[in-house]
Amino acid sequence: MSEEIAIRIDDVSKLYKLYDKPTDRLKESLGLSKAKKYKEHYALRNVSFDVKKGECVGIIGTNGAGKSTILKIITGVLNPTAGNVEINGRISALLELGAGFNMEYTGIENVYLNGTMIGFSREEIDAKLQDILDFADIGDFVNQPVKTYSSGMFVRLAFAVAINIDPEILIVDEALSVGDVFFQLKCFKKFEEFKQNGKTILFVSHDLSSIEKYCDKAILMDHGKNVAEGTPIDIINKYKKIMTGMTVAEMEEQEKNRQEEIEAKAAKNTVIDDEIKDSDNSIDGKNIVETDEGDINEVDSPSDESWKSHLEINPNLDEYGAMDAKIIDFGIFDDEGNITTNIIKGSSFTIKSKVQFNKDIEDPIFTYTFKTLKGQDITGSNTMYEKVSIGTAHSGDVYVASFTQDMNLQGGEYLLSMSCTSFVNGDLVAHDRMYDVLNITVVSDKNTVGFYDMNSIATIKKVST
Repeated sequence: MSEEIAIRIDDVSKLYKLYDKPTDRLKESLGLSKAKKYKEHYALRNVSFDVKKGECVGIIGTNGAGKSTILKIITGVLNPTAGNVEINGRISALLELGAGFNMEYTGIENVYLNGTMIGFSREEIDAKLQDILDFADIGDFVNQPVKTYSSGMFVRLAFAVAINIDPEILIVDEALSVGDVFFQLKCFKKFEEFKQNGKTILFVSHDLSSIEKYCDKAILMDHGKNVAEGTPIDIINKYKKIMTGMTVAEMEEQEKNRQEEIEAKAAKNTVIDDEIKDSDNSIDGKNIVETDEGDINEVDSPSDESWKSHLEINPNLDEYGAMDAKIIDFGIFDDEGNITTNIIKGSSFTIKSKVQFNKDIEDPIFTYTFKTLKGQDITGSNTMYEKVSIGTAHSGDVYVASFTQDMNLQGGEYLLSMSCTSFVNGDLVAHDRMYDVLNITVVSDKNTVGFYDMNSIATIKKVST
């Protein structure tokens, strides 16, 4: 294995035998039954990926995707049924916090026990002990048996032990948000310190903001397979599709079709550009507007134009859904009703989406979301949150959803997404989702800290000399 690689997972599978009855397991182990008494369940199937030294990699996926199983195999808690795992560096793991603690031992005794299990000498643990105790901050309870701890004290000590032992590789499984809010802050700061020091980090989380914020790369797992690797924002978008019921095969087919459409559109635009040049920038003296299908329509007057024809749409926008309700038009309007993507901070603006329904849909939900350029969700709303309902939208109906609000985001660049969804038998269904469809510029002559301006009124008063 290359010295640049910290973790190599090569074609790893994990098979569990599921028995209907305990006696079936016993009979098979004793060789008393020749018939197969179990069902095969692959928690992992042919999983392969590399983690480079100094890289921070996040693993996401639905429950049962195999995320925790692969971490347990990497840390040696489980053995793979097939495949190879190579590790280049000393690992500290935050899997099930407190795993390996002896409930009869005191906190101090468990610190030494866990440190020894990781591979440290007593002298090395002595050097780290004060840092661990300061981080855990559980006072004199550290000299009491762990069985007397509250759940909060228990996880604080477990986290402190794992993260203050100086590993080369840190493995984290849904363990960054433990304890109270101030302890969580310490955990995140320590995590950032690890990243800044060039440590290798591999972690599983359902907190997509953490994946986007910390990770250099993300891996998407589904039904025991790693189905995609890439930038955090790309993988998060794929994960959201799986969450709405889309299969991996459907995603691959959609991506293939989208690439073909982009290539066809680029080729068509090249031909049109040549025709425009040859005809003095016009076709039969009429304006050119591109429709959803990429065709060229002739528009006789500006009143016939769609809202979106005035906007620069992301050529690589990610759109998916059942398309039984289709967003056929959308627009951003300033406080004077002009279509624009430049909004002055502090002014009022409106987001509109026009949806055509191709079948009856009960209680459709219209949504919008603002993101950073890195893909972190900042704010958004939908008609369900705003308690606005239209009941059942019938096939052939067209509705326009409008969201009017003041722009209090800081000056800068943002991405706008929108969708039409609904709940069917308790499950969220995406009828049409458009991720990162528009780039919105907030124009400001005064910015404060963070994403939002609290519109504070500041005063200074002299009270004495």
